[in-house]
Amino acid sequence: MVRVLFVCMGNICRSPTAEGVFRNLLEEKNLHAAVETDSAGTHGFHVGRPPDQRAQEAARKRGIDISDLRARQVSLSDFGYFDYLLAMDRGNLDILLAEAPAGQRDKVRMFLEFAQRSGEDEVPDPYYGGDQGFERVLDLIEDASRGFLQHLQATRLA
Repeated sequence: MVRVLFVCMGNICRSPTAEGVFRNLLEEKNLHAAVETDSAGTHGFHVGRPPDQRAQEAARKRGIDISDLRARQVSLSDFGYFDYLLAMDRGNLDILLAEAPAGQRDKVRMFLEFAQRSGEDEVPDPYYGGDQGFERVLDLIEDASRGFLQHLQATRLA
């Protein structure tokens, strides 16, 4: 079992979207039993809340339901439990690296390093923007999800 944690700041836009997209991809490829997914935020602003309605609607338009997810904050135990902690942007990457116990920093990576087409390195926070921001986030996340699954298939699921 490979365990993956998607991380953004508040866990109501980017990271639950990434979890939902990747979970959906795993189901499509019949690999959902081989990979455990979760998402969390580096900050506890929205603990217990569902994803932002705009994120839910954008995902739903692409056939992905994220309404069952609830925000939580990254905990120290996450570094030991998960094989990958995938940050949506550099700010959250820096926080994760600062909090990671000795010997766990190599699990922390940028999610978009697995993107194959975007050429970007951060998933922008769509929270204060319009609906187009959520569509852009989905495009980036879908690209990185496909690349990350290929990485797992080549290195961990082979």
